[in-house]
Amino acid sequence: MLALAALPLAALLAGGASLPSPDRQVSLNIPAIAKARFGNDARWYETRIPFFESADPRIDSVYYYRWGLFRAHQRDLGAQGYITTEFADDVDWQRHPFASLNDASGFHIAEGRWLNDRRFTDDYINFMYEGGNDRHFTDHMADSVWGRFLVDGDRDAVLAHLKTMRHVYRLWDEKFDFDKGLYFVEPLLDATEYTVSSIDASGGKDGFTGGDAFRPSVNSYMFANARALSRMAEMAGDRAMAKEYAGRAEALRRRVLTDLWNPKLGHFADRHQKATEFVKYWQPIRNRELVGYLPWMFDLVPDEARYSAAWSHLLDPNSLAGKAGMRTVEKGYEYYMRQYRYLGTAPECQWNGPIWPYQTTQVLTGMANLLDHYEARGPVTRSVWMQELRKYTDLHFQSRDGKEKIDLEEDYHPETGKPIVGLDRSHHYFHSGYLDLILTGVVGIRPRADDVLEVNPLLPGAGDYQALDWFRIERVPYHGRLVSITWDVDGRRYGRRGLTIAADGVELAHRDTLGRIEVPLARKANPAIAREENLAVQLVRGAFPKPSASSGTDPEKLHDAIDGRTWFYPELPNGWDSASSGKSQWYSVDFGRDVSLGRAELAFFEDGKAFAAPRSVALEVWRDNRWRQVGTAKPVVNGVTQVTWLATETGKVRVIMTQNGRSAIRLAEFKAFAR
Repeated sequence: MLALAALPLAALLAGGASLPSPDRQVSLNIPAIAKARFGNDARWYETRIPFFESADPRIDSVYYYRWGLFRAHQRDLGAQGYITTEFADDVDWQRHPFASLNDASGFHIAEGRWLNDRRFTDDYINFMYEGGNDRHFTDHMADSVWGRFLVDGDRDAVLAHLKTMRHVYRLWDEKFDFDKGLYFVEPLLDATEYTVSSIDASGGKDGFTGGDAFRPSVNSYMFANARALSRMAEMAGDRAMAKEYAGRAEALRRRVLTDLWNPKLGHFADRHQKATEFVKYWQPIRNRELVGYLPWMFDLVPDEARYSAAWSHLLDPNSLAGKAGMRTVEKGYEYYMRQYRYLGTAPECQWNGPIWPYQTTQVLTGMANLLDHYEARGPVTRSVWMQELRKYTDLHFQSRDGKEKIDLEEDYHPETGKPIVGLDRSHHYFHSGYLDLILTGVVGIRPRADDVLEVNPLLPGAGDYQALDWFRIERVPYHGRLVSITWDVDGRRYGRRGLTIAADGVELAHRDTLGRIEVPLARKANPAIAREENLAVQLVRGAFPKPSASSGTDPEKLHDAIDGRTWFYPELPNGWDSASSGKSQWYSVDFGRDVSLGRAELAFFEDGKAFAAPRSVALEVWRDNRWRQVGTAKPVVNGVTQVTWLATETGKVRVIMTQNGRSAIRLAEFKAFAR
């Protein structure tokens, strides 16, 4: 067969090649994989996520763990839809009562754009641009919204909040130095406390606050956001806005290259914006930081060897290369790894050396850009990229009680790879990306605005110690299509050597070796987003809907069962806990008004120790001044139990549960719908 990738793209676009028949690769057993990876919660994933397997079982494990992490961080706000949280449970500095934070929104959107169910990311973007983005931290949200469009191709969705995006962009003028033409920020508000600029501004005494600086991070974010706004405005037909924001982006690019490139360090680095007795205004910081690679994440940097040489510091054990991953500041910094801040006796978050998945994700994205479309790559090779991806992958695994478990935490020691903070809030932390790295890097999908599917896996060649001999991914949403991609180095895994691309079950292109494929792919309309409102969410404690129960009447526990959050992590207790009496238990929700109900979802946690799912459940509604049973179900363990009935008007609903022996019941979440 003639590989389509061998034909000129113009000929393909003109219809110069016929499409081969069906995708000949062996399909994945999706129900079996979903069951093996997600147990009784498999139903949530089966139709939503792309399914993946590769020759590296650790990458596979983390790939599915990260989808579980994404699911756990979907908070149902009821009428306002879903948002994505950073911490699974509440922290003091989140936006109350929603539990939202904006700093990791770019990662959240980049991960969520690969879901076949577009509701979660769509709701999240709507929330953020309808008042949810309080600019608590810096972000590249507008750029990530554009990145989502590159995957789903939905013109209406990407333009829905253009005016608000422009307004939010201009609000950052308060952090813009009009003389220097650069943005500045306190590192704490850049989601990075205890950096070189903040520690040095204090004379090495502290660094949690202070240290305002012109940083590569905020200026790269604002460059990317301006570029995205220009592209959106062009699409919307607003040429004046498109020109204005293209000009803003280009002006920022020039200033970053002129003023934040430090020739002495051979690195992009901060300049102090606020003078103290220890630092001067406009003084460059004295050490390299990992943040200096962020300009490559957004293709801000020219394709020149003098800039790409900076990547040598990432591979230098005396600079930014820790044994377990990327140091956030180089080893030679005077205050490297000095622990300043504690919560009790537990170390708190700092960015003066520890590995942070947050910046590791950013740097791996920048490195992928370098490999994909730069000629000047310095010391960066595909083997190096895979090595760093595998180090990042390994951070997800920790030994507990003699067993290896997956649990991503806040930060890690750069030599041992062990978690540093280790607080309860740190478990299963969603402050980074991974799925997008697999889709755009390992698999190599390079999303585009035109009707072309481009694939360029960033894998080293056969024989390299970081090579990946095979992978297959299915059900990848792209421009309204479902794409599958297969790589097999010798044909022994899937029966055919090479790289194969298919869409909607039809093969589009094949080549015998690793390399880039560009193939035309006409877009289709995305399926309509289905939205069903959960009526049982209590955002404000003490307000309606109000919970009550037969036992376990701690107000916080009662609230946790209707807080819109569902997960089954044993390290993170969540939900209402009954007494372990062996008697029948009930949990009730009072809506404070009459509503129409016809369906409920119940999530029961079981650990094989203190908690077990009930043997049976019955749903009752309050009608005619008494409780009336409307449905029953056999409970699902660590998954979602569905109960449906003929819709009825009621002001209250409750679930009656028969305890399993003397084990307590944990109701992780109770949702109610009109149906």
